[in-house]
Formats: sequence, C-alpha cells, structure tokens
Amino acid sequence: MVAADATTPASPLPPVAVPPWQRWLVYSPLARIVIFALVAYVLTMAMRYLGPAIGVPIGEKVAFDKVSPLLQAVRLLPVVLSYWLLVRFIERRHVDELAARKLVPHVIAGLVGGVLLFSLIVGLLWAFGCYHVDGVNQNVSWLGPILVLGLGAGIGEEIVCRGVLFRIVEEGMGTWFALGLSALVFGAGHIGNPNATAWSALSIAIEAGLLFGLIFHVTRSLWLCMSLHAAWNVMQGPVYGIPVSGFDQHGWLASHMTGPDWLTGGSFGAEASVVALTTCSIVTVIFLVIALRRGSIVPPFWARRKPSVIP
Repeated sequence: MVAADATTPASPLPPVAVPPWQRWLVYSPLARIVIFALVAYVLTMAMRYLGPAIGVPIGEKVAFDKVSPLLQAVRLLPVVLSYWLLVRFIERRHVDELAARKLVPHVIAGLVGGVLLFSLIVGLLWAFGCYHVDGVNQNVSWLGPILVLGLGAGIGEEIVCRGVLFRIVEEGMGTWFALGLSALVFGAGHIGNPNATAWSALSIAIEAGLLFGLIFHVTRSLWLCMSLHAAWNVMQGPVYGIPVSGFDQHGWLASHMTGPDWLTGGSFGAEASVVALTTCSIVTVIFLVIALRRGSIVPPFWARRKPSVIP
C-alpha cells in the first residue's frame, strides 16, 4: 500500500499499459493544456461556420444589449465542451470541480460573495468622495450584460484560467508557480480591452487573478469561482454603472467618479483602483492563510517527498 503526500493534488493517472511517449504527449500537464487549447480552437472555428446556419452570428461583434441566450450558449459551448472532453477522456475522472452536489450551495455562496465584495469597494469609493449617484436609470437592458459580463466572463474565463491553467500547472510546478502564471495570463487577457493600461492589467492580475486562484485552491470548486466572478461583473456594470474592465456601462444607478485615476480606476473602471486592489488583496491573504494552515500548498514536483510504502 502506498501513502501519498497529503499536499499533492489528486493527479489523473494514465493507463498503466501506455508507452512512454503517450505519457508525455497526451497525459503530461503541458500536453493536456495544449490539447484543451487545440480542441477549443477547432470547436470555435466549427461554431463560426455552423452558427449562421442556425441563425446565430457567432463570428460577428454584437452589442451587449443585443446578445441572446442562444448566442451566448453557442459562444460558451467550445470552452465548456473542450473542458468536459479533457477531463472525461484524457484525465479519465469525474468533473469534481463542477460536481452537481456543489452547484446550489457554491453558486449561492459565490453570488453573495461577489455582491458583498464589490459593494464594499463601491462603499469605500463613496466614503472617499469618489463615487457619486446621479439618479436611477429606468430603461436598463439587463439580459445582454448579464449574459456577457456575468455568465460569459464567469464561465469562460474561470474554466480557462482556473480549471485548466491553474489546476494543471499546480500538478507539476506547484501552487506558487500556478498562482503566478494563471494570474499573469488573466491580467494579460484584459490588456486589449478599451482604456486598458499596463497598470489596469497588473491590477486585475493581482486583485482577481490571485484571489480566484486561491479560492479555487482552497475549495476546488469552479462553481464558486464562476458565480463570484459573474456577480462581481454584474454588480460593477449593470447595477452600479461603473465600466467593467474598460467597457462603458449603462447601469441601474446613473453614476460618475471624481478624483485621481489611481484612486478611482479612471476610464477603465474600479478594477484599476487601489481601493479594489487593496480590498481584494486582503481577502486573498485570508484565503492564503487558510491554505497555509491546511498545509495544502503544493510544492513543485522536484521538491515533493516520495511516497512511502506501508507494509
């Protein structure tokens, strides 16, 4: 009987009889990331050809308020299906991070957490004299922004950055490297947004990339990360009327900011504010302390203890 290192995450094991080349080209961490990316790309291209046949303009730019549930579902299908295929047929395991038993409690916890966290940030900006409410917009379009900013960003970005990148990199290179790499990729993914700067990308990498990575590390739940991410975006744009990652919003609250960009986030939105950066960093430290007390930080493969044989 073999006693595994308690700090090592459960890694998918390749079939015993496979030749060594398959272990590197199919089952290794790098191979699985590449396989996911290739399958997602192929499926995305296929959807762009098949979409118009079913009346879905998958390859066209569509304004937030014009996005339909069918269009958003087709947009998300490649990344969701690619992840399911990766886990079920390459890793040969159940998708525990999206287990049905976690759906209701973790989604509720994530939604509540996202609402409270961003509301705290807005409350601090208001207390500092930066956030001002001018009135209430009665003609807010809710469906499109919720589909794109909430479900689209929450599901798609969390599967890629936490479900694939963080989780798989952690298996080989350990938690610290996985946190840093997934956060940098997450921040870099926003550098092309409107009004983005190097500072805004770095802020998102630190305040959200590290936070979501540690939340996933502690909970092993994509439901929680997805719902928190979705609630954060929806509260920021459709509710408080603050630009979401550089995209201007027509929110329920007609609002504006005053003050220096480093405090308000400027035209990129509150995510580039030191208020959001500091607040999220405090929450990140809380999850880091939980991980350290549990002893769940995974060392890189070369620093791990070899399994001991128990007679």
